[in-house]
Amino acid sequence: MNNRNNKMELLGNAPIPKALMAMGIPTMLGMMVNAIYNLVDAYFVGSLGTSQMGAISVVYPLGQVVVGLGLLFGNGSASYLSRLLGKGDKEKANQVASTALYSSITVGAIMIILSIIFLRPILKFLGATDSIMPYAITYASIYIISCIFNVFNVTMNNIVTSEGAAKTTMCALMTGAILNIGLDPVFIYILNMGVAGAAIATAISQIVSTLVYLTFILRKKSTYHFRIRNFSKDIMSEIFKIGIPTLVFQILTSLSISFVNTKSMVYGDSVIAGMGAVTRIVSMGSLMVFGFIKGFQPIAGYSYGAKKFYRLQEAIKTSILWSTIFCVIYGLILAIFSKGIISQFTKMDLDMIRVGTQSLRINGFSFMLFGFYTVYSSLLLALGKGLAGFFLGACRQGICFIPVILILPVFWGINGIMYVQPIADVLSAVITIFMAVHLHKELALSKQKFLSGQQNT
Repeated sequence: MNNRNNKMELLGNAPIPKALMAMGIPTMLGMMVNAIYNLVDAYFVGSLGTSQMGAISVVYPLGQVVVGLGLLFGNGSASYLSRLLGKGDKEKANQVASTALYSSITVGAIMIILSIIFLRPILKFLGATDSIMPYAITYASIYIISCIFNVFNVTMNNIVTSEGAAKTTMCALMTGAILNIGLDPVFIYILNMGVAGAAIATAISQIVSTLVYLTFILRKKSTYHFRIRNFSKDIMSEIFKIGIPTLVFQILTSLSISFVNTKSMVYGDSVIAGMGAVTRIVSMGSLMVFGFIKGFQPIAGYSYGAKKFYRLQEAIKTSILWSTIFCVIYGLILAIFSKGIISQFTKMDLDMIRVGTQSLRINGFSFMLFGFYTVYSSLLLALGKGLAGFFLGACRQGICFIPVILILPVFWGINGIMYVQPIADVLSAVITIFMAVHLHKELALSKQKFLSGQQNT
C-alpha cells in the first residue's frame, strides 16, 4: 500500500523535475538499451551480407504493425488510466487495465496468425527483392510468432508506466535487451544459424521481458488488479479514442518504411540496406525521446484530471526543454559522425556507405525538431484529445511524409528518398506550432472556468 501511495505522490505532488526524472529517465534508459539491441542486431546481421541486412530492414515494419496492437490497447488505456487515478477512481481503473491486457493478447494472436499465412505477399509489398526474400522469410517466420510476447510487453509497458512504476518498465526492457545482445553472436555465429539465430535471440529476450511483467503482476506490486471478471466492453470506446490514433501512427510508420524500401528497390539491395540502417539509428534517438515522454504523459494526464493546471504547464515546459536539448545533441552526433556510424553495418559495401552517410547526415539535422513535436503529439493524447492527437501524430510519418515520398523521387531520384523524412520533420514542426498555440488557449480557458467554479462554491 505504501508503494502505491508513493507512486500517486510522485504523479500528483512531487516537484516536476523530480517527477520527470523518476518517471521518464528509467523508461528512457530501458528504451535506449532496447534501441541499442536493435542496432547490435543489425550490426551482427549486417556482417553476414547486404541481402541479410536488407531482410531485417524489410521485416522491421511488419513487426512494428504487430507491436502497434500492443500500443492500441496499452497507450489507449494508459491515458485514460492516468486521468482515472487523478480523479481517484480505482475501480474503473482496474476494469480499464484488465480489458486492455486481455484484449491485446487476443487481437495480437489473430494478427500474428494472419501475418504468417500471408507472409510472402506481405514481404513482397514491404520491398523484399528476389535476393532478399529467402532471408526475410527465414527471419520473419520466427520473429513474427515471438511478437505475441512483445504485444503483451508493450501493453504492460504502458499500463505499468501509467501508475508511476517506471523502474519496472526499465527492468523489463533492459533485461530482455541485454540478453538479446548477448545471445545474438551465440546463435548467429557460434551456432551458425545466421538470420534465424538473430530471430531466435529476439524471441528469447521477449519471453524474459514477459516474465518480468508477470512477476510484477503475480507479486501484487501493481496498483491495478488484472482479472478476467474486470473485463468490460463498455470501456473499449474510451480506450480506442486514444488507442486507434496510436495504432494508426504505428501503421503509418511501417508504411513510410515500406515506401522507402519499395522506392529503393530500383537502386538495389545496398540502398535498401543503407536506408534500413539509417532507420534503426534514428529510431534509437526517437525511442529514447518516446521513453522520456512516456514518463511525462502520466504526469500530464494525472495533473489534467486533478485540475492542477500550474503543474501541467510546468511539466510541458520542462519536457520541451529537456527533450529538445537531447535531440540537438543526438542530431549533431549523427550529422558529424555519419560516415563512421554507417560503416559499422557493412563489410565495405561502398554504395551502402555512400547512401547511408548522406541520409543519416540530413536526418540528424532534422531530428533536432523531434522533441518539440513529440511532446505535443503525446500531450494531446494524454489529455484525451484523440482527434487533435491523431492529426498531429499522423503528420510526421503520414500526412507530411506519404505525399513527399510518392512525388519527390520521381523528380529527384535517390535524393528524393533520402530527403523525404527531413522534409516531413520540418513540415510537422510548423504544424505543431499552430496546434500548440491553440491547445494553450484551451487550457487557459479550462483553468479560468475551474477557478471561477471554485469561487462560486
